[in-house]
Amino acid sequence: MNVIFMGTPSYADEILKELIADQEINVVAVYTQPDKPVGRKKVLTPPPVKVTAEQAAIDVYQPTRLRDEETVEELLKIECDYIVVAAYGQILPKAVLEHAPCINLHASILPQYRGASPIQQTLLNGDNKTGVTAMLMDEGLDTGDIIKIEEIEVPADEMVETLFERLTETATSLTIDVLKNFENYPAVKQDESLSTHCTKITKAEGEVIFDDAQVLYNKYRAFTPWPGIYLESGLKLKNLSLVEIESTNDSGKILEVKKESIIVGCTKGSLEIFSVQPQSKKEMSVISYINGQRIGVEDTLS
Repeated sequence: MNVIFMGTPSYADEILKELIADQEINVVAVYTQPDKPVGRKKVLTPPPVKVTAEQAAIDVYQPTRLRDEETVEELLKIECDYIVVAAYGQILPKAVLEHAPCINLHASILPQYRGASPIQQTLLNGDNKTGVTAMLMDEGLDTGDIIKIEEIEVPADEMVETLFERLTETATSLTIDVLKNFENYPAVKQDESLSTHCTKITKAEGEVIFDDAQVLYNKYRAFTPWPGIYLESGLKLKNLSLVEIESTNDSGKILEVKKESIIVGCTKGSLEIFSVQPQSKKEMSVISYINGQRIGVEDTLS
């Protein structure tokens, strides 16, 4: 079968690699976002998907706007059986949606967490399961009919990076399955009454206060390494764990100093902090930090 692939980040790249490796699938073209400047030196860097496609001698298209008339006309000349879309980052116009069945891989159990940050939202809400949904795309945002869902469990201490990796593996196998068994999976409409949305994560969302230990810990799980979590002072909390969620304390009070960590109270619950990073400095042990600040038990971490 002939497939047009659309995607940009590493999540999409892993799916593309499996499509290329499969003997029954011929990737005839790849669409991805334009190269972007990266780092302090603003080095123009191609998306991972582009690198993989070029290594496999597959034609790569990087339109700034997929909706432009010339871009659409060019795409419609490419014959294909399916279009596979994974974290592409652009809305597909109606003409493209009608060119071939457009299969999107979304990292949530739709209709839950439509939008840009479903993996982080899963952790922020403390969900114990998530999954990948293969759906037929329409003109809405993650609103198309569901082809198949693969669910996975989420441990209470899982971090976003490992969850991302596991969901990528799930999406990869699900893509191959759906393409090869498309006719056996009748698409089902989403229940709009259950729909929720999530937006793109911003740096400002990383600011935290010591109010609810469970909420703060979930932000740590969702926002590490980016944007990270930090106090109003700019102090980043780099390595921590949840102690308990029942006690009542003064916000940010140091309850105990241990050999390599401190226990900090929240208005509800407490946390164990192992390392921090002051503004414009390198990460350090929290013990070194409090010694430098000359604070200890009964003082407030800030």
